[in-house]
Amino acid sequence: MKKKLLTGKQKSYLRGLGHHLVPIAMIGQNGLTKEVLAAINAVLAAHELVKIKVQNTAAIDRHEAAESVAGQTGAQLVQVIGRSILLYKANQDMRPEKRIILP
Repeated sequence: MKKKLLTGKQKSYLRGLGHHLVPIAMIGQNGLTKEVLAAINAVLAAHELVKIKVQNTAAIDRHEAAESVAGQTGAQLVQVIGRSILLYKANQDMRPEKRIILP
């Protein structure tokens, strides 16, 4: 199943929701490890929206990291701002009242 791309309005809405999120994962000098990807996948499954921080010591560029994480998790890249990455992945298995309803 091909995932539907987010519209500009949807990305704007998700950026608003993600503004107050605390980064749950850090990409550091070890890069994208299996453990970091597993943590990101777990949070995406539980919350649909996740913020990740790319540290100064990271061996990978923030934009490369964003594309790589999005590709490996099946999530959609919402935003890269500064050293923060915001990803969204809809979860049809969540209870309806917990899901993010996109405009």
